[in-house]
Parts: sequence; structure tokens; C-alpha cells
Amino acid sequence: MKYDQVLIRFGDLMLKGKNRHTFISLTTNLIKQNIKDLNLPMLKTHDRIYLKLQDISQEVIKERLLRVSGLNSFSFVKVTNHDINNIVDICVELVNEEIKEEVTFKIETKRAYKQYPLTSLEFTKEVAPLILKRIKPKLTIDVKNPKETLYIEIREEATYIYLKKIKGIGGFPVGVGGKASLLLSGGIDSPVSAYLAMKQGLYLEGIHFESTPMTSIESVQKVIDISKKLALYTPKHEFLVLMVPFMKIHKEILTNIPDSYTITIMRRAMFKIAEKISNERGALAVVTGESVGQVASQTLESIRAITDVVRIPILRPLLTYDKQDIIDISRNIGTYNISIRPFEDCCSIYVPVAPTTKPTIKRCRQYEGYIKDFDCLIEEAVKETKIWVIKPDSNIDLSLLGFEMKEAWESINK
Repeated sequence: MKYDQVLIRFGDLMLKGKNRHTFISLTTNLIKQNIKDLNLPMLKTHDRIYLKLQDISQEVIKERLLRVSGLNSFSFVKVTNHDINNIVDICVELVNEEIKEEVTFKIETKRAYKQYPLTSLEFTKEVAPLILKRIKPKLTIDVKNPKETLYIEIREEATYIYLKKIKGIGGFPVGVGGKASLLLSGGIDSPVSAYLAMKQGLYLEGIHFESTPMTSIESVQKVIDISKKLALYTPKHEFLVLMVPFMKIHKEILTNIPDSYTITIMRRAMFKIAEKISNERGALAVVTGESVGQVASQTLESIRAITDVVRIPILRPLLTYDKQDIIDISRNIGTYNISIRPFEDCCSIYVPVAPTTKPTIKRCRQYEGYIKDFDCLIEEAVKETKIWVIKPDSNIDLSLLGFEMKEAWESINK
């Protein structure tokens, strides 16, 4: 079916309150960013955006719009005037083209143009028999729970007719909720956590702890490639990753800390560093991929012991998610196949046989005292952190740049 326009709807919450214009403006800019190469004419009204379709596939447009947070839903629509005969003709054409089986069905009219002589209900009663007698599929009217709905929107400038409402990702436009840091690994969870946080309006900067050459540089390549996917959801289509050189701290922990506490002390060090970086860069919170009970470091006792070292708010979008739910989202946003590449980072490569699930703050502080100049190592890691700007089309192959991130950074910035 050849449609005329895409009708885009904002979320209800965005259309209320003092921040309405800010929310709509930011969402509109995100839409423009995602379709700018498609050259689709755009018209914005107080509660809708209309894109005039060219010879571009629906799938391409759908893929682009499903990256936009703050977008509630959208529909591919046929457009006509207010003449009932024209409306009926298009409705019949649309139903005959798109519905190929016997289903339950209803017609739903929304009369937004209040000067139109018929009410929504009156209009539906007028056109329903005219449409039903001309359509090919055998449709059973069911106004309460239909499988298919024919929507007719009568607005001042035109009448819009469509069958599908495609659900957007919803939420709020990226940036409206403020800035936060993200603890970003190459695993499945943290990219999904990033997506959910951005969907709720947070602007994120990633923090990755790299331990090359103790860990392979391919583990960092995973983070680069994940960041290319996350960049698609940002206003400028770029995602900043702060690469923290963690090898010295990593070695000290593995050498000096009892095996059962290595992961806990490592996480405490990461949180200390993340808080310092966040304060330097104006981030108001730290987002993590933690989900209660999934691993030893995510029991309530572990979470309490780890977050003891920071005052900054810690946000955990995945707190109550099942693993399968997380995997489903990661597939949807395109990060799953990257995350399952067999290259482990510092949190997964030297996992103790029996990590404690009930660490105590007292014991953590005691063990941290076993590491000489621990605070100095933390400060050094913060000082040596490098900022990588990742875009969807960034052509970065770390395997060609050496075995350590320091070498890779120097090669790129010659």
C-alpha cells in the first residue's frame, strides 16, 4: 500500500505541564537527526508531527523512528479532504489492500476539527455501512475487542486514515532528565541499562574499566561496537566513552585481597573512580547494569558494601528485570551479538571460585588497607582516563593498533 504521510504522536505526559514545549522541541530534534539523510518534509503541530513520504521503504522509516525516545506511537496514513465519499473510497481501498483474512473489526473516528458538522459517533454511523458493503474480506464487527481497527482522524487541514498504530519507545527525549555516567562493560546488561536510562530522558557518558594487556584488546572492541549502537539513540549520534586504565588497580587487588573479596573490592574501586569522574564532568548520578541476585556482587549485602564508598546516586534500571527480558531488549537494540563475543573484561576474566555473597563493610575497609597507596592508584586512574567519541560510523579496529589501549590511543592521536 502506498501511503502519503507518517503521523507521529508524542506521549501524553509530554503534552502536559510547563515543560511541554521543551519536551516536544527535543523530541522533534531527535526525529530530525534520525531522518535528516532521508529528506522527508516535516510539519509540526502542537500535538503531532507529520512526515511527507517519498520513495523510501516503510521499514527504513520505522527503524529510524524506533530510535527516538519521547515518541509514543506513529502510523503510516492515507490523507484526503473532508468529503465523505472520498473518505469512504480510501477506507475501502485500505481495508481491501491490507486485511486478507476474516477478522473482528471496528471503525474508530476522532473528530479533532470541532467545526466539522458531524460528531465522531455520528460520522462512524454514517460511513460504516458504506464501507462494509464494499470491502472484500468478511469482517465481523466487534467494538470492544477487535483484531483490526480502521482509524479516521478528522482534523482542520485534512482527514487521516490508517489501520496500524506502531508503538514507539516512549519515555522522554534524551537529555531532558539531566546527565549521568554509565558503568559500561562489554556484557549484555549494561547496554540495556543504558538504553532504558536514555529512554527516560537521561544523557549518558560511558565509563569503561580496561585492563589491557591483562585482558584482551578485543574486550574493549566490544565496548566500542556497543557504543556505536547506543550512539543511534543520542541527539548528536555520538556516545562518549571514558576509558579508565584499570590494570594497576586490578593487579593489586588480585595480589593482595583474599580471593572471595576480589570482586567486591574491585567494584568498590570502580565506584570510587566513577564518582570522581562524574563530579568532574557534571554527571548527577551513576547508572549500572545491576539486577538483584543475578551474580554474587548483586546481592543486597554486596550492593550495600559496594555503594558504601560513594555518595552519588546509583541508578539501576534493570533492578527487577529477569535475564530473559534483558536479553530480549539487547537483541532489539542490536547489542546482543556483540555482547556474547568470547572476550572477557576485568570483571569476568578472573572470577574467584567462591566469591562472597555477604560481604561486610568492615571487612572491605580492612582488606583495602592491604593495598599500598590505594587512594593514589584511584587518583592516577582518574587522571589517566581518556575520552573516546564514538559515532555509529566510527571506523575503529583496535586489533590493528596494538595489545594495549595506551598504544591504541597514541596511534589514533598521532
